[in-house]
Amino acid sequence: MSQLFSPITLKNVTVRNRAWMSPMCQYSAAPSGEDLGRPSDWHYVHYASRGWGGIGAIIVESTAVTENGRISPFDLAIHNDDQIPSFTKLAELIKSTGATAGIQLGHAGRKGSGPRPWDEQTVLYPSTSEIGWNPVAPSAIPFSDMYETPHELTEDEIQGLIDSYAQAARRAVEAGFEIIELHGAHGYLIHEFLSPLSNQRTDRWGEDRMLFGLEVIKAVRKEVPGALAIRISATDWCEFADDERVGWTVAESVEFIERAKELGLDFVDVSTGGNIPNIKIPAGPGYQVRFAREIAKTGVPVGSVGLITEATQAEQIVRDGVDVAVLGRVLLSDPYLPQAWRTRLREMPEFAQPYHRQLMRS
Repeated sequence: MSQLFSPITLKNVTVRNRAWMSPMCQYSAAPSGEDLGRPSDWHYVHYASRGWGGIGAIIVESTAVTENGRISPFDLAIHNDDQIPSFTKLAELIKSTGATAGIQLGHAGRKGSGPRPWDEQTVLYPSTSEIGWNPVAPSAIPFSDMYETPHELTEDEIQGLIDSYAQAARRAVEAGFEIIELHGAHGYLIHEFLSPLSNQRTDRWGEDRMLFGLEVIKAVRKEVPGALAIRISATDWCEFADDERVGWTVAESVEFIERAKELGLDFVDVSTGGNIPNIKIPAGPGYQVRFAREIAKTGVPVGSVGLITEATQAEQIVRDGVDVAVLGRVLLSDPYLPQAWRTRLREMPEFAQPYHRQLMRS
């Protein structure tokens, strides 16, 4: 058996293989009204297709823990109990395919109320618009010129947000999701607290920049009986560039996960960057794998994401110190890619019965 298509168990959750679907925003939820933040028919078809395609775990796109925590007005959110039934349907659909249902919970912070990728890249949804809002952040530092200056969070607001993460996790568990992943990467709220480029507070949330993320993990862990994961950006990339700025580093990421491990963290989804717009990232096939291997030294199982596009590449990654290959855009173009990869790795495909008549791809 290939390592990629062998099962993996995290806490009390066993996933059928180690090729997982990365959370990728679809920007396809209603921006207002009763359906605000809820999955639509697009989400039901999109995720179920990847499940039938043979992926091991599906981590549903970043789902906001507050209404104003969305990345764009068109993102998913799970900030009230009325939304639970629509997410229950989504989790049940995913599990009916044999895949494990996971969901990423996040808060966009200073990058909130932004445009969809296909929109003109200007501030399309400012706080003065019908569906926009003023973003919040650890410090009143905008992400870029196109974003509004965020409101600097108060102590009470920070405590409220920690509880919002916990309540969103409770709802996700009630809906049937077995893996709860916190979004601590790509310049969103947890990452903003971690990085000195976005957190310039002088209180305890600035003196210990890891504190907010750790308090969120601690609060969420109480609500999650299954697997608790976090996606992190292992570096802001300043340490590897000709850049005088001091950003979040790999060494700090290792320390953060060591501390999170003591709070019951089960898995780390390792990415990089996203907290500053003007930094050069040397992207290439598997360019983030080395960071996952470094974080794996903590003893917490890890996944790597980023330009993993070939079966043999993914197989080698999970044979060389990384537990899971997290697949992104390749699954947008081909939801049945894992079935093709199984044949390339000399495994039998596992198509749904109605599809058995098709010729197996090589």
